[in-house]
Amino acid sequence: MSSKKAMKQAQKQAYAKHRSNIANNSFELKKKFLNKNIEKKKKNKDQLC
Repeated sequence: MSSKKAMKQAQKQAYAKHRSNIANNSFELKKKFLNKNIEKKKKNKDQLC
């Protein structure tokens, strides 16, 4: 494999990894945010009862 081809392939792989990290991180943040909201709702419900 020529060095030009190897560099292109490495860049593509790095970009794909970068994109998947962004997607995974945003999913984790949404998950944490949803869990916090659920916990708050449960606390409010318990306080009302």
